[in-house]
Amino acid sequence: MIKNSYIYTGTVIHKRFKPKIHTFNYKVFSLLIDLSEIELLHKMLWLFSYNKFNIISFFNKDHGPRDGSSLKNWVIDNLKKNNIESNEVKIKLLCYPRIFGYVFNPLSVFYIYDKNSDLIAILYEVKNTFGEQHSYIFKTKKEQNLIQHVCKKKFYVSPFIEMNCVYFFRLLKPGNKISVIIDVQDSEGKILYASQDGVKSELNNNNLFKSYLKHPLMTFKIILAIHFEAFKLWTKGIKFIKKKLKIKNNITIEN
Repeated sequence: MIKNSYIYTGTVIHKRFKPKIHTFNYKVFSLLIDLSEIELLHKMLWLFSYNKFNIISFFNKDHGPRDGSSLKNWVIDNLKKNNIESNEVKIKLLCYPRIFGYVFNPLSVFYIYDKNSDLIAILYEVKNTFGEQHSYIFKTKKEQNLIQHVCKKKFYVSPFIEMNCVYFFRLLKPGNKISVIIDVQDSEGKILYASQDGVKSELNNNNLFKSYLKHPLMTFKIILAIHFEAFKLWTKGIKFIKKKLKIKNNITIEN
């Protein structure tokens, strides 16, 4: 029986505040996958496959080192490098699945728990449309439902936001609902508010099929929406910032 993996159905919202206001939103569903259950999902869900094509699927190579190797080992290695407890950890990953073999995850979140099921670390995995990725690791405090993190932007994402910015992350521990909020600010104030919320349902064949029927081309819609909204920002005359460097997959530990 699938005990610790779920579907979250909700909405993504983006609101830009300057130099001109620009807002959009769209409906999505995400999977919160307990990495220790991934083989079980493959066996029990006829619509879902692990490292294999299906209507809905999950591939290791979409995350972490992006070479198809173990995501759990990658997370544990990075915990060790950054002096975070890594014995008997449990790891859950919030992300979009592939649909008909395609996915783009602007943000994926790894929730890392200790053997007592206390949340001890968060790993935010940020991707851009150039196939690059940067991950930010934060330690968390016990008995903290609203989790807040701050760090400098270290990775080129949008061609309409300068690099000299700060991220303010806010999220709730996964429960009946999820909420992930990112505020992007420069020295003159807030530039962007981005959020994803969702309501939990059991991850089973019936609910997964319903989610697919409601969002049959979701992952394609996400990447199309990103480029369409970028085009609209360009038509509004917002400054285009060229990408200067090509990076490998980077990861940093944050305070």
